[in-house]
Amino acid sequence: MANPFDETPLGRRTDYIDQYTPSLLCPVPRWDAREALELDPQSLPFHGVDLWTAYEVSWLDNRGKPVVAMAEFAVPCNSRNLVESKSLKLYLNSFANSRFGSTKDVRTLMEKDLTDCAGGPVDVRLMSLDEAAREPWLEIRGQCIDLLDIDIDDGAQQVTLLADQGAERSETLYSHLLRSLCPVTGQPDWATLVVRYTGAPISQVTLLRYVVALRNHQGFHEQIVEQVFSDILKQCEPRQLSVYGRFTRRGGLDINPFRSNFEDRPLNRRVVRQ
Repeated sequence: MANPFDETPLGRRTDYIDQYTPSLLCPVPRWDAREALELDPQSLPFHGVDLWTAYEVSWLDNRGKPVVAMAEFAVPCNSRNLVESKSLKLYLNSFANSRFGSTKDVRTLMEKDLTDCAGGPVDVRLMSLDEAAREPWLEIRGQCIDLLDIDIDDGAQQVTLLADQGAERSETLYSHLLRSLCPVTGQPDWATLVVRYTGAPISQVTLLRYVVALRNHQGFHEQIVEQVFSDILKQCEPRQLSVYGRFTRRGGLDINPFRSNFEDRPLNRRVVRQ
């Protein structure tokens, strides 16, 4: 009897290599998406980092006993490439039945392999589950715009962001309604978006409409956050701006890009959906 799932994505075969194989990592050049945003690669309007959390990390110790851990990867936004997420999952799976002398040995290998793939220095942190359990949640101190009572135009694909009249202010606005689509698979990606700025007050109504308009927009997580940063900077002209996307996990990985023209790298703290 034929398997009814054979012709679905779930039923199609993927080879999962369970012996350490760094060649599984696949780089994606950042330049293509930045060119579309008219960003100068030699003079980016932001600095920042892509903070990854990997929840499915395991290898064998020298005696063959499994070790499980969680991992954090920090990829600088000025690296030549971002790391394609499915390739990272396959790469991490390849550690499963390989033996290593210590956690330090695993971390050293991961840092080298990911740095080679990204074309920039990648920091790796490996945590035991007890260490990970003690990590606090991200507390967003600001105003959630999701409860604004507005109508959404179903046909609107682009929304102009507006600055309201008023004195310069410093504030944090956030939304849990960000959804975008993977440009390869078309699968939805969900996120909490945090915008922190100093400048003329940003219209919360247009910001909420803008977030909703991204609902069917295709882009990798890193590209979505860079587009949000670029659009706010161009259209509202804040003096200081940070944009942080906390995306929910897929395939045991979450990706959390941060871009800013004034703040240092944030701590990698999870929100409730992560």
